[in-house]
Amino acid sequence: MKNTALTETHKALGAKMVPFAGYNMPVQYEGVNIEHETVRNAVGVFDVSHMGEFLIEGPNALELIQKVSSNDASKLTIGKAQYSCLPNDDGGIVDDLIIYKIKDETYLLVVNASNIEKDWNWISSKNDVGAEMRDLSDDYSLLAIQGPKAVEAMQSLSSHDLSEIKFYNFVVGDFAGIEHVIISATGYTGSGGFEIYCKNAEVKQVWDKVMEAGADYGIKPIGLAARDTLRLEMGYCLYGNDIDDTTSPIEAGLGWVCKFTKDFTNSEALKAEKERTPERKLVAFKLDERGIPRQGYDIVDGNGKIIGNVTSGTMSPSLGIGIGLGYVPTVFSKPDSKIFIQVRKKAIPATVVKLPFYKKA
Repeated sequence: MKNTALTETHKALGAKMVPFAGYNMPVQYEGVNIEHETVRNAVGVFDVSHMGEFLIEGPNALELIQKVSSNDASKLTIGKAQYSCLPNDDGGIVDDLIIYKIKDETYLLVVNASNIEKDWNWISSKNDVGAEMRDLSDDYSLLAIQGPKAVEAMQSLSSHDLSEIKFYNFVVGDFAGIEHVIISATGYTGSGGFEIYCKNAEVKQVWDKVMEAGADYGIKPIGLAARDTLRLEMGYCLYGNDIDDTTSPIEAGLGWVCKFTKDFTNSEALKAEKERTPERKLVAFKLDERGIPRQGYDIVDGNGKIIGNVTSGTMSPSLGIGIGLGYVPTVFSKPDSKIFIQVRKKAIPATVVKLPFYKKA
């Protein structure tokens, strides 16, 4: 079990630690609902240092990235980031990721913790163009400072105007007394804020200064459980739940990150799938009655026939109702379609809805 550079800090704060993606991670501190509401209304900080970071460099870096990723990375300029996915050869997804253009011929790929080795091997296997690759995952830490008060609370820690960093943009600069950190705004919670990438030796100083600067704004440490409820309220896919090696980006609603103006892994087949409409789709649903949908629960039709399964589900802390994502035949995918979630022995009625579940007031 790997530790992050902040594991002892989390333990001292009373975090409940659990194994996650091969790491010892804080799942919660005070409780999921309290932490969730902190991020929705104020500011919270997550240690997500388990995520993977690959540096792709050299004159052929873009060529490799264009080949393995579905989005069009040629559109990136320095200081911009892009959400994308790595399609496999069989119609599924190796991983979803964020691509940062650091400099000309230098890109940072941020991948899911559980897929670091898999992604590295996959991209390496496609690197017949001689791009330089470095795995920085074990050397770097990542903090996500999220919530509507994040910018105001953290402004004193940087000479950069944090309010100027737009969604999916970043700067490389000073933060919390450390030079040359990446400050980005690619949040996974839907409540604003930003992320800090720094070296492991620097992250304790950053964490302490973040907690100090945020004290007057009600800052709290936030665990992975609230990260999950926050992202689900936005309808963001979680690899291993909503997307995996067997789900296509088209049926998962990620057709918007598949740019068929270029060739990439399995692009011809995915383009054909998009044109003919997939047989099933990932949908969002709200329960019409009390209950909590969980991953793996069956989705049934009005006759009790199994038509799909729940990939992510929870009791929404913000809305106070059961919400979830799941795959159903395309005929059931239109908003307002009626489906049923099999919760133990009861089929609870649910309605297919448009995302996001949570909308800022």
